[in-house]
Amino acid sequence: MTSKDRVPVFGSERAPLKGAKAVGKLDAEEEVRVTIRVKSRTAGKKAAAVTAMATRLPGQRQVMSREEFERAHAADPEDMAKVEDFAHEHDLTVVEADPDRRTVVVAGPATAVSKAFGTELKRFAAGKVTYRGRTGPVTVPPEIAPMVEAVLGLDNRPVAKPHFQMRKNGNGNGGGGGRATARGMSPSAARPRAQGGAFLPTELAQLYNFPTGGNGQGQCIAIIELGGGYRRADLKAYFHKLGISMPRVSAVSVDGARNAPGDDADGEVMLDIEVAGAVAPGARIVVYFAPNTDDGFLNAITRAIHDKVRRPSVISISWGGPESNWTQQSMETYDQAFQSAAAMGVTVCAAAGDNGSDDGVGDRKRHVDFPASSPFVLACGGTRVTEAAGGGIGDEVVWNDGPNSATGGGVSAAFPRPTWQATANVPTLPTGATGRGVPDIAGDADPNTGYRVRVDGQDEIIGGTSAVAPLWAGLIALMNQQLGQPAGYLNPLLYGPLANSTVCRDITDGDNGDFQAAAGWDPCTGWGTPDGSALLSALQGQTPHARPAAMMEHAEMA
Repeated sequence: MTSKDRVPVFGSERAPLKGAKAVGKLDAEEEVRVTIRVKSRTAGKKAAAVTAMATRLPGQRQVMSREEFERAHAADPEDMAKVEDFAHEHDLTVVEADPDRRTVVVAGPATAVSKAFGTELKRFAAGKVTYRGRTGPVTVPPEIAPMVEAVLGLDNRPVAKPHFQMRKNGNGNGGGGGRATARGMSPSAARPRAQGGAFLPTELAQLYNFPTGGNGQGQCIAIIELGGGYRRADLKAYFHKLGISMPRVSAVSVDGARNAPGDDADGEVMLDIEVAGAVAPGARIVVYFAPNTDDGFLNAITRAIHDKVRRPSVISISWGGPESNWTQQSMETYDQAFQSAAAMGVTVCAAAGDNGSDDGVGDRKRHVDFPASSPFVLACGGTRVTEAAGGGIGDEVVWNDGPNSATGGGVSAAFPRPTWQATANVPTLPTGATGRGVPDIAGDADPNTGYRVRVDGQDEIIGGTSAVAPLWAGLIALMNQQLGQPAGYLNPLLYGPLANSTVCRDITDGDNGDFQAAAGWDPCTGWGTPDGSALLSALQGQTPHARPAAMMEHAEMA
């Protein structure tokens, strides 16, 4: 086919990594796996219905079961068959075809894959990173163009990084490196004093007034990981020291990745499991391990969302990257997946990033992190919290130890402002456009006041917004148990009937670079940190208390 006989896949344009150089062609016979996302049979009809449903309290919602959702919104079988025929015509093997996840995975030698998708694959190098890549758009024949939502996996560069920071020798400026030992971890599940400014997850659950009427029994928390692994012996030792039963933890392999402890990403994996498990020890925890690529990440998310065996009610994601690093097709197809989660009552929590208002891009401009910037994700920002001498929160401010150790937050350049953020005073972009404001809520994230966890046989103090996502995931599991149904998609409620109420503790001091905290919602900590019991009561139908009048006046002035 000539180029005029093919159709570009919308938003698939790709440029090399900054500073990357082509270092040669691929071996013609090198196998390449590609994920094709097929459009839903009801494309474009889901978002408004999901948002309208989510403006009601959980007890008044009619969320769809996974089976109901898939009957209504799966890919059309004829579309799936046409995509499979396209693969066979180009001598590609269909590795997987899942209409419920709207996914066709194909594989073949590099030359056949390049021809099938109208792009030349090369080897690129950028510093220490070597990857298979392409430039320009992906193209497909006109016969399948209307049904193709995205083509991912041709480029296998790392798309995300874990948002955790280990405290360095007690000085708190984590920066993502250096191990520090957290001495004297208490063996008691009772309320121990914070040691060295750091907290056990159970301490933070008490400070944030998490509900105590359950332990997450009957819930499943999905955790997405793109590297590293966990050792069961470490988990047993950690929960033994906490004095609570170890939760049921299992691993799911996605696209060949597996639980493989032994590298720096272990800190992320263990942090996520230990925080969520300490908060909701009765919940089942399932860790979906996938390659750190745009298709691997997506396939892990969709596997968790559509998992009819384990049925997660909440998903925790602690990996991400600046929106500017993603293709438009990637962000839109991930967003479609998160819409599906919302329709099925699955809450998705994602870390907002650890590099302040430029999200580590380094161009002195404002950027937000994806996937936290999806409107269908509960974006989790970070604070620095201290405990009062007599117990309770003494002080809490925006986490900012410098440009490489500060909570992410700002305004999306990829997603327009949702209707539920219309009155939240979200700033406009420099272009004058309006975008989705990030984050929605927050929690302790500063390595100075970080989480006492165990990683690879050592006790550690770790911070970062990656800890906030599993903290909120654990809270949601507790609430789901006591609600008797999923809390689900919370954003429209947080910005609607629960806005400016005491379900969140407002954070009004500090900044993340370009943005300043203020009364009400702000692009540093969103609505603030949780009062877990108050949030549960509000979701059960009790009228939440309004914030003090002086605070409300400040919010209106802002």
